[in-house]
Amino acid sequence: MNIKDLKSNQGNIDITAEIVSKEEPRAFEKFGKKGKVCNALLKDQTGQIKLTLWNDDGDLIKVGDTIRLQNGWCSEYKGEKQLSTGKFGKIEIVQKEVLSNDPGLFAPPPIDFEAAGEGEEPEFTEEDVE
Repeated sequence: MNIKDLKSNQGNIDITAEIVSKEEPRAFEKFGKKGKVCNALLKDQTGQIKLTLWNDDGDLIKVGDTIRLQNGWCSEYKGEKQLSTGKFGKIEIVQKEVLSNDPGLFAPPPIDFEAAGEGEEPEFTEEDVE
């Protein structure tokens, strides 16, 4: 499913997109229960939409993460569509954004030619070649 296809009051939404911005979580209390909520901006190749993150989801998800929302809910608030997990949905991080100044962090592991044994060619995988 794409963001451009979402309609207000639609459920059973399954979408994969990237978090491009995120507000600071804010605390609330309702009916004697405490919780946290924050808004994020979700983007795919067709558009962007506000995503409401409840409680721990707001702490786990970072800008740059690609997430998959399963069984989500699209509502409308002040004329603006927004997504959330609703009562039965869940969010899964598909790809974490990794920030580092260490160029060796993404380098492939060194190939141990001695471990391959005498007279034998080491085995390579596609990952070794990239």
